[in-house]
Amino acid sequence: MNPVTMQLVADKYIRLALEEDIHCEDVTTNAVMPDYKKGEVQLICKENGIIAGLQIFQRVFTLLDPDTVVDFKAKDGDPVQKGQLLAVITGDIRILLSGERTALNYLQRLSGIATYTNTVVKLLEGTGTTLLDTRKTTPCMRIFEKYAVKMGGGQNHRYNLSDGVLLKDNHIDAAGGVKEAVAAARAYAPFVRRIEVETENLSMVKEAVEAGADIIMLDNMTPEQMSEAIRIIDGRARTECSGNITKENIRTIAALGIDYVSSGALTHSAPILDISMKHLKALEP
Repeated sequence: MNPVTMQLVADKYIRLALEEDIHCEDVTTNAVMPDYKKGEVQLICKENGIIAGLQIFQRVFTLLDPDTVVDFKAKDGDPVQKGQLLAVITGDIRILLSGERTALNYLQRLSGIATYTNTVVKLLEGTGTTLLDTRKTTPCMRIFEKYAVKMGGGQNHRYNLSDGVLLKDNHIDAAGGVKEAVAAARAYAPFVRRIEVETENLSMVKEAVEAGADIIMLDNMTPEQMSEAIRIIDGRARTECSGNITKENIRTIAALGIDYVSSGALTHSAPILDISMKHLKALEP
């Protein structure tokens, strides 16, 4: 995540997370550590995975105190092992204690997404199919979660509703049909925007092709239906499948020649990666 993005977008969400956790004060820390004392603590990985969110982890502490120093031993996107030292954090012990949970929440969550994404990406190796995320993200966490998907080797679908045209079932119903929806989108959206249509059956696939859709999503179709849909499309649009995608069937689906597979599970169902801050100690002045 570049510094401009961090300052303009990420900082406001990190501040909200800190305000949620600290509110007016950290009662426990203020009780046991009323005055400044310099210290250091280690960041240790407790299971194998892919690390993501180290900059966000660091930013939690530097927002609380710019003098906090984080010496990283790994970088985002790296594979990490159980017991591995990821960083040493040095600064005001009060800051290390107060920022710990918020910083770890980000790092564990993002590393979990990167790790899960990476397992799916490996299943698609050699197929020519690209793995995409969706907008099924945690509110106010999208910028972080989509970043984690990329660190795991996946790619991002549209970021938000302003980022692209995706005509889903309700849009099509509202417009009066696939042809009408595509025509309306083509007339309204800037010419640089590609138009994607979600289809649920082969009849809709035919309509989407005839209407000139750029991307056709095959939603909740069986492999047999997808194979026929690809035959109908015949290279006239890019293809994406979504729904009912599992680790067990994803290679079978990719083997059909699908261009993209989108999976909400990357962000809504990935378990966290277990990471801890340990061995806090005071340093001599």
